[in-house]
Amino acid sequence: MNEKIGKSIDWVTTAKTLSEALPYLKRYESATIVIKLGGAAMANAESLSAFARDIVLMKQCKVNPIIVHGGGPMINDALDKWKIDFDFIEGKRITDDKAIKVVEMVLSGDVNRTIVSAINCQGGKGIGLSGKDASLLICEKENPRLGFVGKPIKTNIGILSNLVTNDFIPVIAPIGTDESGQTFNINADTMAGVISASMSADRLLLLTDVKGVQDPNGKVVKEAGPKKIKKLLECKTISGGMIPKVKTALDAIEAGVKAVVILDGRVQNACLLELFTEHGVGTLIRNQCPRI
Repeated sequence: MNEKIGKSIDWVTTAKTLSEALPYLKRYESATIVIKLGGAAMANAESLSAFARDIVLMKQCKVNPIIVHGGGPMINDALDKWKIDFDFIEGKRITDDKAIKVVEMVLSGDVNRTIVSAINCQGGKGIGLSGKDASLLICEKENPRLGFVGKPIKTNIGILSNLVTNDFIPVIAPIGTDESGQTFNINADTMAGVISASMSADRLLLLTDVKGVQDPNGKVVKEAGPKKIKKLLECKTISGGMIPKVKTALDAIEAGVKAVVILDGRVQNACLLELFTEHGVGTLIRNQCPRI
């Protein structure tokens, strides 16, 4: 008897949550949402499967998700296996001529196929590509100190538009080329920002394995405009791998993306909570606050 009552309460709560989501479902209908996947969401098969299920649900709700993925831990493991030394500058990987081959193999191969497979297993139409396909992204060398790390200078979004129109879910590996065909590693946050701007995305969601941007006291900043984020950068409160994330956010907003959210990918259903409920799970960055 008690078990039945408990189950009925769960169903009532579920129904209430679905009902409350209606305004958000209407708001994001036909919206393009670019999601940078990294960190905890790819930590194991269960987490990836849950993420894929959320993405397919978004597509069923007439949202158009585009995934840009990282793969730092997998690259680290592969470089260690091949005994190739590596280091970082301001959160970006130094990539020499040996490392770039491994990076492309891991990102465009193992990681990309695994994510596409997870989406397809949930009933979605995932399709994998990299910035090299159909010249999606042309870049130039960002900084000689970083080696073969590319700075995007041109996008050709026709292939993405066609895929989205035909109900595919693009899954993009952060690899690109320059005009001569040289392969470059691109920071996944940077690439997600460029794709979101080129596609006039409504939201850019940067999934990470921290709770969001922190203030000098270590508390998570729930909402911030560009001015506040720049101050946190100047006083070096923001450091390490968070630097390219907030710089990506600032560039994306300046380019016309309505808002960027740096959110905790370790939270179950993080993307759904951010889009379809009033409860944010990270730091919202946009020109106007409060959170919408």
